[in-house]
Amino acid sequence: MQQHTMRRELGARQISFMALGMAIGVGLFLGSASAIKAAGPGALVAYLIGGAMIFLIMRALGEMAVHRPVSGSFGAYAFEYLGPYAGYVVGWSYWLLMVGVGVAETTAIGIYMGFWFPEVPQWLWVVAAIAAISAFNLLNVKVYGELEFWFAIVKVVTIVLMIAGGALIVFTGIGRHGEPVGLSNLWRHGGVFPHGVLGVVSALPIVAYSFAGVEMIGLTAGEAREPQKMIPRAINSVLWRILIFYVGALFIIMALYPWHELGEHGSPFVTTFESLGLRQAAGIVNFVVVTAALSSFNCIVFSGARMLSSMAGNGLAPASFAALSASGSPSRAVRATVLFMSVGVVLNYVMPARVFGWLMSFLSFDVAVIWAMIVLTHMRFRRVLAARGETVAFRLPYAPVTSWICLVFVAFVFVMLGVDPSTRGSLYAGAAVMVVMTIVYRRSRHLQAAARSTRVGLGVERV
Repeated sequence: MQQHTMRRELGARQISFMALGMAIGVGLFLGSASAIKAAGPGALVAYLIGGAMIFLIMRALGEMAVHRPVSGSFGAYAFEYLGPYAGYVVGWSYWLLMVGVGVAETTAIGIYMGFWFPEVPQWLWVVAAIAAISAFNLLNVKVYGELEFWFAIVKVVTIVLMIAGGALIVFTGIGRHGEPVGLSNLWRHGGVFPHGVLGVVSALPIVAYSFAGVEMIGLTAGEAREPQKMIPRAINSVLWRILIFYVGALFIIMALYPWHELGEHGSPFVTTFESLGLRQAAGIVNFVVVTAALSSFNCIVFSGARMLSSMAGNGLAPASFAALSASGSPSRAVRATVLFMSVGVVLNYVMPARVFGWLMSFLSFDVAVIWAMIVLTHMRFRRVLAARGETVAFRLPYAPVTSWICLVFVAFVFVMLGVDPSTRGSLYAGAAVMVVMTIVYRRSRHLQAAARSTRVGLGVERV
């Protein structure tokens, strides 16, 4: 039987926008309200701190990805440098995260398609979205990357237009009879930090979750055209772009409207565009939000399938999932990932009003686990390379000090998940899933034997 391989056809432009598509989903348009409620204008500081931490974590991942560009990325690196059990935990945690977020994103699509078609059941839109995105993910990766680029560009252009139009209202008074709004809304309603430092601290877990998905850059390494050039360029560019979009958009929104009134009069994006004379603003923003969710879901299927395929290659999942189609797509892993995401159809049929919020809370734990494992893997990776006398060109600045700072940040996120009653369930559920995964791994001798055999083949046991 002919053996197919993944094709290195993704360029820096496509990789950057795939990561943007993953990270800038409905979270910016809808989820940022929670961070603003917790910290007021101080949410801007929380986004800057969170962005800085995620940048360091991505630099750690990038250092490993440039050294050995493989599709499984941080799951494969955890397997190689921390052992089969670590690879098992990281890989399956990430795959479950992708399945859960995929359900949440398709749920969002169903909710917002209801804006135009209220008589159509929400679950039917979920089915349509799953079918369409599945087809995209079975295409040649170059075609997939180009499709995702245009998906992502829609929301990027919308955010840029909103920032530019909002700035005109703030500083020139356009749409307000020439009376500028100014910046006083940032401090008039209780100050910049209306809830004090505690408000900023409580917003950090929300902010951290908002940036989830940027790690997709590592998963593209196995299909990047020139990974030694493309991965560093994508990591260095995508983080500042995300910060501009999040911080820039939220700065303008909170300058335009009192922070404690946000959400009471509809979407600030809609209100801003209406002030600029755009009568169909609600429909246009709804279209953008649907596109944002489709873009994120597209990237989620890509990431989940690559991780599942990589685990299969390392003996941590059924070997059949490692098979590639003639286009270079891990077609069986794509189908399996989408099949499990189809549970969202059932959830949207049974409890359409609650599924989105329930999933977002449940999945926060997995995000923190994955970031912690990326940092721990990188620390071990550095020690192994030092023992071998090897060096890398793309490095995490000021490591290992920055590595420890990142670990403290992730530990803090875990603590805050437990402190906040609204997210405490995520901590309990996540811990329970970890216990179940550990029991399955420990009792599966076949799984452990296959993983050890693959690990010896990599030569890691001799390090």
